[in-house]
Amino acid sequence: MARDARNLIPISMAVLLHAVLLTSMFVAFDMARPVPFTPLVIQATLVSEIPEFTPSVVAPEPEPVVEEPEPEPEPDNSEELRRQAEEEKRIQDAFIEKERLEKIRQREAADRIRKEREEIQRKKDAEERREREREAAERKRQEDIQRQRDENERLRKELEAEQRFQEIEDEERRLAANNSPAMAAYQFAIAQRIRKNWAVPASAKPDTLCVVSVRQLAGGEIIGVNIVSCNGDEAVKRSVEAAIRKASPLPEPSDPDLFRPLLELTLRPEQKN
Repeated sequence: MARDARNLIPISMAVLLHAVLLTSMFVAFDMARPVPFTPLVIQATLVSEIPEFTPSVVAPEPEPVVEEPEPEPEPDNSEELRRQAEEEKRIQDAFIEKERLEKIRQREAADRIRKEREEIQRKKDAEERREREREAAERKRQEDIQRQRDENERLRKELEAEQRFQEIEDEERRLAANNSPAMAAYQFAIAQRIRKNWAVPASAKPDTLCVVSVRQLAGGEIIGVNIVSCNGDEAVKRSVEAAIRKASPLPEPSDPDLFRPLLELTLRPEQKN
C-alpha cells in the first residue's frame, strides 16, 4: 500500500498536467478566433467559510503485465555466408590465377618469339658471314690463280727470252764454228772417213751429187742415215749409205761445241781418191 501511495502523487500530477495542456489548447484556439466585445458581467456569492475538503485517494488498479513474446531467433545463415564468401574468394582466386597464367603464357610466347627471331637472325648472320668468307676465299683463290698465272707468264717469258737468247748464242756460235777452221777440219775428217769406205759403183757419173742426213751420238756412233736427195741410181744410193755406216764411229771434233748430233753431208764420186 505504501508503494501505491507513492505512485498516486505522480499519477495525479500527470493527469493534472494533461488537463492544463488541453485547456490551454482550447483557450488558444478560441482566442485565435475574432470574438465580438461583450461586457463582462460578474455574479458573485459571498461565502463566509470554505468547508474543509479532503480528497479521497483511490488507488488505481495495477495494470496487467503483458508478457512480450520472445523474439524468434534469427536464422543462422553464417554457414551460407561463409560458403558464399569462400565461393567468391575461389572465383576471385581463379580469376587472379587465370590472369597470372595468361601473363606467364604471354611472356613465354613473347620469349619464344624473341628467341625464334634471335635464332633466325643468328642463322642469317652466320650464313651472311659464311657467304662473306666464301666470297673472300674465292676472291683470294682467284687472286692467287691470277698471281700464279702472271708469275708463270713472267717465268715463261723469261724462259722464252733465255731460250731465244741461248738459241741465238748457239746459232751464232754454230755459225761461227761452221765458218771456223776447226769446223772445216772436223767436216774434212768426217768426209775422209766416209770416202775411205765408199765403194763407188760403175753407174755413178762424174756429176753425181748425193745429200745425206746423218744422225750420230756423242762419240761419233751413227744411229741413222737418210738420203735427202741423190741424182744417182739405186746402186749409188746404196753405196753411199753403206759407206757412211762403215765409217761409224765418226771422228770427234777438237772442240765439243763443234759436235752436231745431226749432220748433213754432200758427197760426190769425184771426191773419192
